[in-house]
Amino acid sequence: MKWRNDAGLAGNSVVVTGAGGGIGSAVARGFAEAGSKVLLVDIPSAPLNDVLKTLTGTGHQILPCDLSDLKSHANIFEKAAEAAEVVALAHCAAVLRRRATVDDVTEEDWDLQIDVNMKATFFLNRTAHAHFKKNGTKGSIVNFSSQGWWTGGFGGSVVYAGSKGGVVSMTKGLARSFAPDGVRVNAVSPGGVDTSMMTGNQTPEQLASFVSMIPMGRLATPEEMVGPVIFLASQASSFVTGTVANVSGGQLMY
Repeated sequence: MKWRNDAGLAGNSVVVTGAGGGIGSAVARGFAEAGSKVLLVDIPSAPLNDVLKTLTGTGHQILPCDLSDLKSHANIFEKAAEAAEVVALAHCAAVLRRRATVDDVTEEDWDLQIDVNMKATFFLNRTAHAHFKKNGTKGSIVNFSSQGWWTGGFGGSVVYAGSKGGVVSMTKGLARSFAPDGVRVNAVSPGGVDTSMMTGNQTPEQLASFVSMIPMGRLATPEEMVGPVIFLASQASSFVTGTVANVSGGQLMY
């Protein structure tokens, strides 16, 4: 065992979904710095070309697609494999529809968040496993949950929190299902991160109230999510599966 952050990552391909967002773009840069060839995946309107220009190294690609279209999933791994053997999926893509109260939540709000955050996660994980198994790769899947899976959500984000609770349950169940094939599945559960998803549709007072619950007294930067992802994706965590890494500045302790 070589105790290096890039163990198993350098020279190989990784897939990062939600790569046009704050956390996803930071994770993509982290993988590039570890020597990986990164496939940036996000919806067509995401600034993937801008993120691509920030990556060090070579062999990086972009793939605009809507993950709620399940037929697009197989193409993701085929595209990534053009650069090198695919060894990891960091699934950062998610959508939040924050409403003032639960009474304001529409059926469309529900369907969108469940389709993107839960349904797409399950089927994308399953497609990743099938790709790893076909190629005899002991791959790693890192899903993104949220501390809302435990708290139930703040600021009208109950449906989002529920969907992220589903991600935690699926991560554990899929980890158990995929382990015999050497495929690991873990999750990162961020607390408050300074991104547009976190700060959008909140008043300064609401945001300040949220920050006041964080013992470290601030929101995280997107870059502070990178270390846990790289660890869980790399061979440094070769005997870790079915776990949820809580990265919340001490706001959530369990």
